[in-house]
Amino acid sequence: MRDLASRLPSSPGFWRSPLRGPRFTSVLGLVLLVGVPVLFVTGLLSYAAYNPGLSPVNDKTPDKGILGFYLFSWPTDPTWLYRLTQGVHVTLGLALIPVLLAKLWSVVPRLFTLPPVRSLAHALERISLLLLVGGALFEFVTGVLNVQLDYVFPGSFYPLHFYGAWVFFAAFLAHAALKTPAAVRTVRSMRDARRRPPDAADRAVDRAADQAADDLVAPAPDAPTVSRRGALWAVGGGSLLLLATSAGRSFDGPLRSTALLAPHGGAEPGGGPNGFQINKTAAYAGIDPAETGEEAWRLVVAGRTGTVRLARADLLRMRQHGAALPIACVEGWSTADQAWRGVRLRDLAALVGFDGDPPDVFVESLQRAGSFRHGALRANQVADPRSLLALSVNGGTLSPDHGYPARIIVPAAPGVLNTKWVARMTFGGLA
Repeated sequence: MRDLASRLPSSPGFWRSPLRGPRFTSVLGLVLLVGVPVLFVTGLLSYAAYNPGLSPVNDKTPDKGILGFYLFSWPTDPTWLYRLTQGVHVTLGLALIPVLLAKLWSVVPRLFTLPPVRSLAHALERISLLLLVGGALFEFVTGVLNVQLDYVFPGSFYPLHFYGAWVFFAAFLAHAALKTPAAVRTVRSMRDARRRPPDAADRAVDRAADQAADDLVAPAPDAPTVSRRGALWAVGGGSLLLLATSAGRSFDGPLRSTALLAPHGGAEPGGGPNGFQINKTAAYAGIDPAETGEEAWRLVVAGRTGTVRLARADLLRMRQHGAALPIACVEGWSTADQAWRGVRLRDLAALVGFDGDPPDVFVESLQRAGSFRHGALRANQVADPRSLLALSVNGGTLSPDHGYPARIIVPAAPGVLNTKWVARMTFGGLA
């Protein structure tokens, strides 16, 4: 029985790697201590950018309660705001995957320690650890699947990722409060140790101190095949590799071809004025070409004074304005500024009785299925002179995949709120 017990994961002798210990774990923990809060804050900003308090169609987490305490009207300046915050969120999340996995590997013996609960304080620590590990794996896995457009998990990505983030971050804060002081002390001792020439006696003392201070150190370790410093370099190299093969999705031109791990990397979708990235094609969205023809399509604009129906030719006869704006999506990809041209949203609001400050607007697409076939924009977005019902881009007519016959383009808004194939706009009467 004793021999069997020594072979179980709950036995200290089961874990033989010489890399495990407070030093290796502390360095990884401090990296995550900086990176995870950035992920959390940029994730909350992404949620705020959807203006969930504006209309039910924008709010994918209607039962958020006090978790929506920070929500505010999303601004239109700077125009690259969402491109930056969501690009950082997704790219940093991918780059931290090797660090997270290495950190989990370094502390896995603690998940099997016996007895499982020694005191109330120990029980609380164990619960926070389980929530931390489970929350971290859940958030990173669902985030990667969303980036890859693989929605294999049950339910909607938005509430799953949102509520999971709060659970994970709460456990992270509790764990950080418990472990950060020790991690800082350990890293400082490593820095001090490098200032004196090591010898066998020093290494023996350091190892004894490690083992006395932390239960992660193997009592009978295997022979090392790589140093701790080498292992840390390998983790850092993995992070840099993921960074290099994903960051290009936020750029146009040759850099996009370096985003090998992103569905929006690689070659641009065609050439000409419409040769920049898209999320959904017209065919994928179920847009019938017969509905978008000159004779069939009409834009319905509703407001205070009634309803106006406009053909595309009518829109082209209205005063045209230009704006150089990017498109940025929740999956972390974006384009450079494109030269859009069309009718200002506030001019359309004036057609239906809003000559002064325009109100919010509810936008409906010809698309009949999908989470964001409808979307709402705040009054500050409608009022911005760069917010357009775009009819052309980069000097050419919109292609079907880019929203022909007309699409919304608003500065700093998430891509899904830049509704394509617009059919109806209701000012001041959100549904």
